[in-house]
Amino acid sequence: MISEKLKAIIDSLEKQGQMEYVEAATEEQLSDFEKKHSFTFPSKYREWLLFSDGGECYLPVGVQFYGVAHKPLIDINDNNRPDDSYVVIGGLPNGDPILIKKGTETISVFNKQDGKIEEEEVYDDFFAFLSILYDYLGIGE
Repeated sequence: MISEKLKAIIDSLEKQGQMEYVEAATEEQLSDFEKKHSFTFPSKYREWLLFSDGGECYLPVGVQFYGVAHKPLIDINDNNRPDDSYVVIGGLPNGDPILIKKGTETISVFNKQDGKIEEEEVYDDFFAFLSILYDYLGIGE
């Protein structure tokens, strides 16, 4: 069951573009992944994975999110990040990775060209990032 907050975000995204959801991950799959990698998902991304284990948002360009059981899979050692305190959970159309900061709820975008995370591209949690995605991509008014 998803929260009212996530349902509202999903409804908003669906009005803005085409969504491709993936079969939900199970609690067991998430727990196994976390144990194997000594990593704990932030609660909001965990909730997303229990709704859709990754997926794509076409707003109209594709933003991809990774999962634990359905490809593309989260690679805990993906080198498209500033350092190993981050985990890549997706990618933007320009190739910039979407990151989780380990031990936090924080989601950020790594500007690969400049080799840094801009302060204005750090979000309190995954829901905050999803909520601004349409405008972030420069599609909103």
